[in-house]
Amino acid sequence: MENENKKSIKERFALRNSLVKEALAEFLGTFLLILFGVGSVAQTVLSRGSMGDPLTIHIGFTLAVTMAVYVAGGVSGAHINPAVSLAMCVLGRLSLCKFPVYVVSQFLGAFIGAAAVYGLYYDAFLDYTGGVLTVTGPNATAHIFSSYPGKHLSILNGFIDQVIGTGALLLCILAILDNKNKGAPKGMEPLMIGLIIMVIGVSMGLNCGYPVNPARDLGPRLFTAIAGWGTEVFSAGSHWWWIPVAGPLVGGMVGAVIYVLFIELHHADPKKTPEAENSMKDKYEMIAMS
Repeated sequence: MENENKKSIKERFALRNSLVKEALAEFLGTFLLILFGVGSVAQTVLSRGSMGDPLTIHIGFTLAVTMAVYVAGGVSGAHINPAVSLAMCVLGRLSLCKFPVYVVSQFLGAFIGAAAVYGLYYDAFLDYTGGVLTVTGPNATAHIFSSYPGKHLSILNGFIDQVIGTGALLLCILAILDNKNKGAPKGMEPLMIGLIIMVIGVSMGLNCGYPVNPARDLGPRLFTAIAGWGTEVFSAGSHWWWIPVAGPLVGGMVGAVIYVLFIELHHADPKKTPEAENSMKDKYEMIAMS
């Protein structure tokens, strides 16, 4: 009876459209990325460093990506990043008609994830800011949700930063998923992909905090604009907002193409061993005799 009830529930509510399943997976994966990743930033900033530091933020985003890939990977591939989705389109591994669905799902997941972090730490935000939500200044909190450039960083250098960071991300992802290369042990791919975020964070975080993901940056930025920080989130840093959107999209394509041209294109085709050839020959001879 219990099995029949479970079967009935599955038949009633299970989705049959594969694209809808993939969209939900991208939404949930990106939501978790923001909930854990941005949550680690919020805990560090709002506790004034007593419950976090740059290393805990790196660990937070590393594990956030790992968990997101475990959650969504078997359904959609867990792109959780429009730059990854665009690169997969360029390589012919994602249909162009699916691309806008993936991107919208990722942005929605990031937006709702930011709202969840704000709700989680609502009282802490009020205590830290005195109820005044600012983008700049000693009690600024907008940088919890999105990236802003360091004082030393120019727009051009920021764009280059995002191209290089996201290019490295895609290059390493393709290496981890390449079965003809060393790859990663089955089931360990999400952890390995998470570690890419760790190495990017500890080596490329100085300039602007390594957003390397248009959805991760723009989704929460839109939330802050609506939630009380205002339109300054778009004008701050010489209208910085478009750099972590355009830069990663370019960098992802560049990194993917570099991996294919330098590594994947030159994989040797698997050759049959003499033993395998003899075995196949014997098999055909047995078939012929019968």
